[in-house]
Amino acid sequence: MPDAAAGSDTPPETGPVNRRLVLAERPVGKPGLQHFRVERLPIPAPAPGEILLKTEYLSLDPYMRGRMNANAGYAEPVAIDGLMVGQTISRVTVSQHPDFAVGDRVVADAGWQDWLLSDGRGLRKLDPSMTQPTLALSALGMPGLTAYVGLLDIGQPKPGETVVVAAATGPVGSAVGQIAKLKGCRVVGIAGGDEKCQMAVEQFGFDACVSHHDDELPRLLAEACPDGIDIYFENTGGAAFEAALPLFNDHARMPLCGQVAWANATSLPAGYDLTPRVMRVFLHRRVRLQGFIVTDHFDSRFDAFLADMSGWVAEGRVKVVEDIIDGLEHAPGALSGLLSGYNLGKLLIRVEDETPAG
Repeated sequence: MPDAAAGSDTPPETGPVNRRLVLAERPVGKPGLQHFRVERLPIPAPAPGEILLKTEYLSLDPYMRGRMNANAGYAEPVAIDGLMVGQTISRVTVSQHPDFAVGDRVVADAGWQDWLLSDGRGLRKLDPSMTQPTLALSALGMPGLTAYVGLLDIGQPKPGETVVVAAATGPVGSAVGQIAKLKGCRVVGIAGGDEKCQMAVEQFGFDACVSHHDDELPRLLAEACPDGIDIYFENTGGAAFEAALPLFNDHARMPLCGQVAWANATSLPAGYDLTPRVMRVFLHRRVRLQGFIVTDHFDSRFDAFLADMSGWVAEGRVKVVEDIIDGLEHAPGALSGLLSGYNLGKLLIRVEDETPAG
């Protein structure tokens, strides 16, 4: 995956500082290093009722591209000169808060920075016995909940049905496929290349997987789904959706959580307008389409999700693949790579201390 450090107009300090990666300008199309800037500020000191958190891992996710745009979607855009958003695994290093002790690990919305001063609101404390805390950013966190809610609550799978999921080896798609297998479904993935398709079948237990890079994708997907598609879990759009559309069965369900194939689009795709065809298929097949945003479901579904998914992961019935890059400075390049499909599994930045100059 391509990676590189973002530029900075501020020279390195000789002691520990808080590096913050902020949005320098809004991208048109694919984001690059020029759209970010590194700021180096003093590490804040907690007052009574506050804690100081050190970022250990930063989650990189497709939604971040949308937050870089000026137009508000389901969440406010990142402001120019504002800190890039992101979930983290963070460790309490100083505490003046009665509910947090030094050494506690939490899930926080710390963003792209080394340190966060917090009053404790919005933090989720991790079990200290958790041997792989990064799971809280993948299978046991937002991506896992997205898969759980989208497949079980919206897709409502039944044994023997065919489930197709795009971005099959990503943290959401891989969880969707594995949960669908647990529910007795035939699972077919769509992924970016032979290596990812092999991973979907051999590591995640999919029945079949086809590459969206293949010119014969529509034919290959039809051959992998001889009984049609009952649930199409959509998180990419693009060629995957176009190949799946004619295979929808009567009363198919389509949970919609993302369209990463169009994340960097600056205009509508050239060529034939698919809208009439899509509407006709949805009408004739009585397809149920429901878009959803996972943050709407944390309060109502997270406890049940965590109980189920923790058991499945512990039993080895749901497997997780992590793609970890060392160094906060590589986050811009890693996000660009994620949007181009270069990652294998859940993409994380291990945030290491910057080596002091001198």
